[in-house]
Amino acid sequence: MFDIGFTELVIVAIVGLLVIGPERLPGAIRTGSAWLGRIKRGFNDIKQEVEQELHNDAVMQELKKTGQQLKDESAGISAGIREAVDDVNPLAEPQDKPAGKLPE
Repeated sequence: MFDIGFTELVIVAIVGLLVIGPERLPGAIRTGSAWLGRIKRGFNDIKQEVEQELHNDAVMQELKKTGQQLKDESAGISAGIREAVDDVNPLAEPQDKPAGKLPE
């Protein structure tokens, strides 16, 4: 993660030993590692939330696409029904003149 080699780690340990002292160094290391763990968990939580939001956005786009396809299909079906009704309507209209007498 930080790309720290063994020699750099030894130098940091020696400087820490000189600055903090041998009595307080273990507690300082524990505190530092606890803070580092919290930071790492925080970054992981943020990463998971971003990935979840990206997944949610992809799902929403797919739903919008499917909804548009359904609207297009329903418009086509409605047009077909209107054509069928228009074809049948002239047959259902009342005739203006009487049919006349029926043959006997």
